[in-house]
Amino acid sequence: MKTKLLLLSYAILFAGVSIYFGTGWSTVIFQFPTLPELNVSNYYLHFVPQVAAATGFFTVLVPLMCLICLVMIKMEWRTGFRWVPIVVLLCVVAASGITYILIFPINHEMAGRITDPQQLAVAISKWVQYTWYRVALWSIEWITLMYYFAARAYQTLKPS
Repeated sequence: MKTKLLLLSYAILFAGVSIYFGTGWSTVIFQFPTLPELNVSNYYLHFVPQVAAATGFFTVLVPLMCLICLVMIKMEWRTGFRWVPIVVLLCVVAASGITYILIFPINHEMAGRITDPQQLAVAISKWVQYTWYRVALWSIEWITLMYYFAARAYQTLKPS
């Protein structure tokens, strides 16, 4: 039963990491807010509700991911894989720090209905820049955890 619960928790962690990875790269590839498409008359509708929904979702997911990383650190401590949950946890914390310290003030500013085009351009530019930092961290999380599962699968499947 313990093994099944651990596998389930690791799967939840991988799902969370994958959601971040997918959200980040989807934003970069398809949805980065750009000017002149976004302007003071339309940005709110195309940006603020989506960011608010994502914030609510990740506010639940991130603590769960951190908790599972701590469990994984404990379980992997005596293996050659202890670095995996440490790297993932550090990236989750760093990306969350960027969000709380750098992104949230911009989100609040944009939720307040910016009316100056120059102020909006600066806000969007900073938001995009800081999101690139998060996408890099989310990519490291995903690659690290994918490495873990691939290495564990290889250990199980390789011929003796």
